[in-house]
Amino acid sequence: MPNNPDSAALAAANGEKVVYLLKPRGFCAGVVRAVDIVELALKVYGPPIYVRKEIVHNRYVVDDLASRGAVFVDELEEVPRGGRAIFSAHGVAPTVREAAEERRLQVIDATCPLVTKVHLEAVRFAASKGTILLIGHRDHDEVIGTLGEAPSRTIVVSSPEEARSVQVPDPANVYYLTQTTLSLDEAQVIIEELKKRFPRIQGPPAQDICYATENRQQAVKQIAPKAELLLVIGSQNSSNSRRLLEVGENRGLPGYLVDDETQLDPAWFGGVNRVALTAGASAPEVLVQRIVRHLDQFGFTRIEEIEVVEEDVMFALPQELAAHQGELTQIANI
Repeated sequence: MPNNPDSAALAAANGEKVVYLLKPRGFCAGVVRAVDIVELALKVYGPPIYVRKEIVHNRYVVDDLASRGAVFVDELEEVPRGGRAIFSAHGVAPTVREAAEERRLQVIDATCPLVTKVHLEAVRFAASKGTILLIGHRDHDEVIGTLGEAPSRTIVVSSPEEARSVQVPDPANVYYLTQTTLSLDEAQVIIEELKKRFPRIQGPPAQDICYATENRQQAVKQIAPKAELLLVIGSQNSSNSRRLLEVGENRGLPGYLVDDETQLDPAWFGGVNRVALTAGASAPEVLVQRIVRHLDQFGFTRIEEIEVVEEDVMFALPQELAAHQGELTQIANI
């Protein structure tokens, strides 16, 4: 498929309906690792394998793994003593790890390494006896886990308004961290507000927002001037998927967040010739291809793949599962 949005725009101007299929899209390295961990654990140890919270925020992935023997629980008290439990990609607070030890659970940690990086930064900043301003959505699993590293020294800041009003004990000893799946633009606005309030505030050596979140947002920004409608594949509780929708809307590109092709409404496509299609970092490629096939029914027969940047990031599996990597069935491409 040619990588030429201008030729696609010309085709659309001539009445041909075009889908801009954005790349990169879908599974990031942290999600691939987390899903692989559950799949391998089921094969190596057999079901049931208990998973605390959703392994990633995608209904299709969770349902698929549940059908194979994964048991998703809200809290570790639901796991039998001595059972095998997996922590989700979003990370957990130290109190959760302590609870696992108390119940003598056999834990496999599927926390994304980029989330672990933020946890380590929180521990380091907390040692300074200062205040950590954690930029993110306070009800998100990742933020809850990071907050747990230093709850008495951390304040969650979710908006520019909160950044302008937050109070800290010592304005000269303040740090900030961010949730990895935020909108880059949204986070930058909040960071700038905090810097106005606290000129000596310190942040991490490198941004906390992950490469995959940034890449998918950049792809939406690039296509926004050419597309008329944006479709983002992802579940409603997927933060990075919702941010993709917001990035498009902030650039005048209306859009919809859908789990799969069954949620597509024919009314959305009336008078529309150019649709941009992407997927959040927890949405598998199988859903992308199902939607592409469904769009064909609405006359979108031309597919233009637009690649903004090549991704080649991979994260190693936990030691106890690394030797079994060849047994994977690759849910991302089923």
